[in-house]
Amino acid sequence: MQKKFVTNLILLIVLNLLIKPFWIFGIDRTVQNMVGAESYGFYFSLLNFTLLLNMIPDLGITNYNNRNIARHTQLLNKHLANVSGLKIILATVYAIISMIVALIIGYSAKQISLLLFLILNQIFISFSLYFRSNLTALHLFRTDSLLSILDRTLMILFCSIILFTNVTGHTMQIEWFVYIQTFSYLLASIIIFGVVKHYSGHIKLSFNRSFFIIFLRKSYPYALLILLMSLYTRLDSVLIERLLPVSEGKTEAGIYAQAYRLLEAVSNFGVLFAGLLLPIFSRMLKKREDIRPMLRFSFLLIIAPALLLAFSSWFFRREIMEVLYHHHTSQSPLILGLLMFTFISIATTYIFGTLLTAKGTLTQLNILAAGGVMLNLSLNLFLIPKMMAAGAAWAALITQSVMALSQVILVYYLFRFTPDFKLILRILFYTIAIFTLGVFCSGWQNWLQGYLTMLTGGILLAFGTGLISVKTLRTILTEQ
Repeated sequence: MQKKFVTNLILLIVLNLLIKPFWIFGIDRTVQNMVGAESYGFYFSLLNFTLLLNMIPDLGITNYNNRNIARHTQLLNKHLANVSGLKIILATVYAIISMIVALIIGYSAKQISLLLFLILNQIFISFSLYFRSNLTALHLFRTDSLLSILDRTLMILFCSIILFTNVTGHTMQIEWFVYIQTFSYLLASIIIFGVVKHYSGHIKLSFNRSFFIIFLRKSYPYALLILLMSLYTRLDSVLIERLLPVSEGKTEAGIYAQAYRLLEAVSNFGVLFAGLLLPIFSRMLKKREDIRPMLRFSFLLIIAPALLLAFSSWFFRREIMEVLYHHHTSQSPLILGLLMFTFISIATTYIFGTLLTAKGTLTQLNILAAGGVMLNLSLNLFLIPKMMAAGAAWAALITQSVMALSQVILVYYLFRFTPDFKLILRILFYTIAIFTLGVFCSGWQNWLQGYLTMLTGGILLAFGTGLISVKTLRTILTEQ
């Protein structure tokens, strides 16, 4: 299992490094700079609004399906036909509820018109993720890896025509950006469905009420978990835009988005871990295999780069934001520094939370997530009016840290693991070493040389302290 995990993780990372950095820094960043912080903040707050309710078109189906098909592959054809019908109904409900809520909270006609397309985007993404969950459940990781970058590849192609040619006179509107996303997500979902149909055989779309009820009973705990997690990770930008005066709220949301996009970029690599680990953990638990080696290995593989990225982003926060953005670079560096530290907790959650999900420990996870929502909402309501976007960043850091620690404790309690104090001390030593390296490198006159030296030194320290073992990697990759 470790070899399958490592080889497919390498493929996923390589593909994502080829596509997603260019999307984030070449396309998304360019759009932000061209349309300005206020216009992009207008879009970003609406995007996060659609994410708050995007559990409705899924209702936990994707995660439950991944776990279930990984254990019972013979159900693929039957479930694909029935679940596709169920998702069409749920997508319609999602669109209606989203529009009603948008009208209740007072969105303008301009906001509503853009929101319609952002809602469609979430629906197409939901279908793509469901179709792909069948591929990972079948352990067709390489096929899924290639399809995982399809939507971004299409967006890069279409956006590049506008951004880097003279077709529109070197101008960009946020509405065009959203329309391109909608078309790309739609096309990607159609292609991914075609690939899944190849493995499932002929299917006939079904609207079986009895199946829907039984399936939703099993998947609703996953849906509740997704909703609660969406609330405590996505409320911030919506609250920034709603709690502050109109113009100031949009601008602050745009400033927050500048830093948040970088956190989102590195978090995508955590998603890769979770996507691979959920079916692997599920199958290992069903076979009653010892999951401790896989848990330890995957955690160390993500925590070392998470610590390095967090500290390097803090020490070079101002230089990074000045290179990437043209506006508000005096306010956004602090937000970047705080948000990148949340990645340490997010990375931990992607490992320990995924194991808890694979075990089916949904009740405890939902209780923790509900606490996370209350904590995050309270912090945001208190901090945003006082500190604006920086307040939301502090709220995110505190909430994610509490959630990660809670999940680690829960795993150790449920699986009756004993703490590995040697490993804890090794991680602590690595953290202190990275901090010391950052203090030394941040004082260099040439900041880029200092930044690259810190990254290089951090990687060498990860191997030197044994957090990432060359011998272990070599053994896993050469095993039969």
